Amino acid sequence: MKTAFIFACVVALAVVGGCQGGDLRRSFYSTSCPSAEAIVKNITQKLVASNPGLPADLLRLHFHDCFVRGCDASVLIRSTANSKAEKDAPPNLSLEGFEVIDEIKTELEKKCAGTVSCADTLALAARDAVSFQRKGLTVHDLVVLSGAHTIGDGHCNLFSNRLYNFTGKGDQDPSLDSTYAAFLKTKCRSLSDTTTKVDMDPGSANNFDASYFVNLKHKKGLFQSDAALLTDRTSNKIVGELQKSADFFKEFAQSMKRMGAIGVLTGYSGEIRKKCGVINS
Repeated sequence: MKTAFIFACVVALAVVGGCQGGDLRRSFYSTSCPSAEAIVKNITQKLVASNPGLPADLLRLHFHDCFVRGCDASVLIRSTANSKAEKDAPPNLSLEGFEVIDEIKTELEKKCAGTVSCADTLALAARDAVSFQRKGLTVHDLVVLSGAHTIGDGHCNLFSNRLYNFTGKGDQDPSLDSTYAAFLKTKCRSLSDTTTKVDMDPGSANNFDASYFVNLKHKKGLFQSDAALLTDRTSNKIVGELQKSADFFKEFAQSMKRMGAIGVLTGYSGEIRKKCGVINS
């Protein structure tokens, strides 16, 4: 797989104040753990260089975490014998990148024990995966954030009903480009295929760019949630406005910032976990 071309999408994610303050602000750890952001950035970029699919994995982890119970890193917690964790819920079974957060958190704990929260670790890693520079969601935000599908791949079973059984009668989704559908059928040969993966953004799956919106306008959105953006007049118009990479990067940065503030625990709320997969004992 060729090296990913990660454009300078300037994503300014607010980070959590942990137990040392109630504010959301940049450079929060400049005093309590001055090397925190450098540690996250160095490890993330090192791993991205050898794994072009990692940016998509980290973005999905951050999205799934924020949209369920707020940005609290609960998606990282592992199940126990007595409790099934959020990460083992059906929508999260295909999530990847957990080991990256574990590696980063281990280094943070060595440098600044009990200081940097897992939520911040995840948010910073997601930011650094798609950016080599530091620079209440609306329908507009949701359309923009759907652009994260410009990188990475999707399992066949998450969309194959569009190919083989869209309405339960063995039919194909008529909103899907027929040539694209024929191509997908050569990859996903049945509804029961749970292992094969397909690029989410055909022709540009390793590039963080606006081609997702261009392909979407040509009815080449892989998931039903992608196609749904064209069925609403407002969201369809926004898709049309995001087909230039410069416009997409600007809007994506702002929407990521707003998403990163959903349900964040600040002040003395929550806990700074020593290991992100385990509740402190």
